This record gives sequence, C-alpha cells and structure tokens, in this order.
Amino acid sequence: MTKRKNIKLTTDEVEVLKSIKSRRSEPVSKVQRATILLMYNQGNKISQIKNHLNTTRPLIERVIDKALSIGAIASLSDLPRKGRPQKITDDAKAWVLNIACQRPADLGYAAELWSYSLLIRHIRNTCKQSGHSCLRNLGKGRLHSILRQSNIKPHKISYYVERRDENFEEKMANVLCVYKEVEVQNASNETHNKVTISFDEKPGIQAIKNLSPQLQPVPEKYSTVSRDHQYKRLGTVSLLAGIDLHTGLVVGDKRVVAIHLDAPRLSRRVVAAH
Repeated sequence: MTKRKNIKLTTDEVEVLKSIKSRRSEPVSKVQRATILLMYNQGNKISQIKNHLNTTRPLIERVIDKALSIGAIASLSDLPRKGRPQKITDDAKAWVLNIACQRPADLGYAAELWSYSLLIRHIRNTCKQSGHSCLRNLGKGRLHSILRQSNIKPHKISYYVERRDENFEEKMANVLCVYKEVEVQNASNETHNKVTISFDEKPGIQAIKNLSPQLQPVPEKYSTVSRDHQYKRLGTVSLLAGIDLHTGLVVGDKRVVAIHLDAPRLSRRVVAAH
C-alpha cells in the first residue's frame, strides 16, 4: 500500500485555514475540511483525525487527496459539477415520434414491430447525425414518457375494419328499415303471411377431436376440466343460424325458399313457405 504524502502548508495557508476554522459564518463542510488539513499538517494520523471529528476515514482521505491534487485552499470549496442532464428538445421528441411511427423493416431491421430496446438502440445510433445529440443517453423510462404523452404504442397491434363496400351506408339504411318494419308489425299485433329472419353464418370452424378422454374436476385435487394437448383435425364446419324476428323462433331446417341477397349478411330479408 502506497504511503500518502504529507501536505506542505505555507505560513499564509495555515493562517487562512485557522481563520476559516474559527469563523461561525463558514459552512460546516468547509470548517471540517480546514480542521482536517490542519491536523494532518501537524502530524496526526488519519485514525486520530477520524476519532477527533467523529467522521469517516474515506471522507478524510478524500479531503487530503484533493488538497494534494489542487492545493489546500482550493480544496476547501466544492468543484463544479456536471449539472443537470441535457434537456430533450421538442424537435427531438417529434423526431422520436416520427421514428416510432415507421416500420422497423423500412429502416433495415428484420422486426415488424418496434421493441423498446430496438427503438432505443436505433435512436442512440442515429440521433447525432440527425442533429439531436440530446438523445444520445436516452433511457427506457424517458422514451416511455415521450411515447405516452402522444399515446403511441409501437410495440402493440390493434385491428380495424376497412370499409371496402362503396354502397355500405345505403345497405345499412335498408337493414335498419327492415328492423323498423319488424318493430312496427310486432307492435300492431296484426296477422301477416310473411316472416323476417335475421340470418348469418360462421364458416371455417375447425372440427377437432380429442384423442384422450376428458378428465373432470376432482375435489381437493384437480380444480378444472383437463384435456390432453394432442388432438386430431377432422376438417372444418360452417355454422348457419337464423332467427324469426317476430316470434324469436330459431330456424334450423330448410324452410327458407328465397333470400334477398342485395341486403348485407347482417340481416337478410327472407320469405318462408309454411
């Protein structure tokens, strides 16, 4: 272990340190540092200084090393610090949002969606050449805050229904008229020889067969129904259903003889033969 050098204080430096030590208007930290330097200059060991001032050894060593490095008087004051982190400008935030709203694949990545780690890495690598050096130390928390303020979630997917039928609103109006007519007819209680059926289908349902028997719950042992993870595909089935809007009767046979296909699948007007 290298022995720490002695501090060689001049007469003027000793007088200044003694003056600072005796002043009540000086900060406590400055008075403590002056006392440490005076005692160390008098030949006291670090352990003796520690016991006298009731402080820690690392603190005393830092004060002495700082005095040896920049001088006794200069070491009494705190050195200037780095200050607050550089503020992220509004232009930089807008640039981050612009990147987040692009597809990673369009920027040369294999991913289809951004992850936070991938987005942060891309921003750090390209922010300087884009004129936004304030983003070079961008972290996950700060990125999340920027995205949240604009309600952007580039790592998630939501689904929408695109309107592909130019005549959708006209057909929707026809459907609403049908339901209104049904409401009027049901309220009048008059007899009529037609029915209105709301009909829809769900095609392509997987027909799956379990290869092992289903296990039922067992008290204090198995809380749920259990099924084997392996199964056999038997193809697909289509589910078709129609309900009579006047009586609530579900139609499950071949009564339907004509369907007006010009109406949307949501509700097709049908005429039935009894």
